[in-house]
Amino acid sequence: MQNGILPLWKEKGMTSHDCVFKLRKILKMKRIGHTGTLDPSVEGVLPICLGESTKVAEYLTNAGKIYEAEVTIGASTTTEDADGDVVESNDSHKHFTPQDILSALTALTGTIEQTPPMYSAVKVNGKKLYEYARAGVSVERPTRQVKIYELTLLSEEDSYSGKHVSFRIRVSCSKGTYIRTLAVQIGEKLGYPAHMSNLVRTNSGTFTATDCLTLKQVQDLVDNELLTDKLYDLDYAMQDMPKFEVPSNLEKAIKNGQVLDAIEALNDHQRIVYTVDAQAVAVYIKHPSKEGKMKPEKMFNRLGKEGDAK
Repeated sequence: MQNGILPLWKEKGMTSHDCVFKLRKILKMKRIGHTGTLDPSVEGVLPICLGESTKVAEYLTNAGKIYEAEVTIGASTTTEDADGDVVESNDSHKHFTPQDILSALTALTGTIEQTPPMYSAVKVNGKKLYEYARAGVSVERPTRQVKIYELTLLSEEDSYSGKHVSFRIRVSCSKGTYIRTLAVQIGEKLGYPAHMSNLVRTNSGTFTATDCLTLKQVQDLVDNELLTDKLYDLDYAMQDMPKFEVPSNLEKAIKNGQVLDAIEALNDHQRIVYTVDAQAVAVYIKHPSKEGKMKPEKMFNRLGKEGDAK
């Protein structure tokens, strides 16, 4: 069975689940998980976790993302992207300077509030919003805070004019950001209905487009027994966490997932990683109820009996 992180380039027309389904057939294994849903109309970087690496999927999911999107001013849709039905249209002639657009982008940089679109996978009372939307049921959607680290205007026109105006942006953001909702918010700042007309995810955490393989490339590598060389070790998902080699006197305790005295590093970091021969064997966090203690959040099968490395 393969173990590791596979940076996949998700192509348009497939859901993230479709990618996992196809990889299960290609790799002939079931233990596969993706690290963040991409809509079918979106292409881009989608890290996939194989085998033991599924344990670190949440760390990759929580990592920041970078997108390149096209915003179209002049019409809003039910889904907030180009796939939905038009809800509101404004065919008046519009004119924006680059500074008009930059001012809107600046106003939406930093911590902002977003209300997820009805056609999204956010759950309310145990059901996904898109299930309510398809049934024609309106429910109150939870507003949440997200972080927009950087918003860059990629289009380089001297002016933007017409009934419908489109321009491209780059968005560096936190987990949970809806770029199509951001497109609508940009339209609101400019005074018109808007939607996201195209989207590509160019980065997920430290993975970029150049790191990625397509499903066809994965199949070719599997056929030639070369895929293992293209996988990233699960440690890659924890590269920003402080690392500590397991002390010899704690090998057995850590192997058994015991609660330990908290170390000082947890005062400044949410998680720390214990390693054996530089390979992660456990992730520890502060104990939620025992003052001065820490407990394992993740355990990896790299310690044999009596705590020996394997």
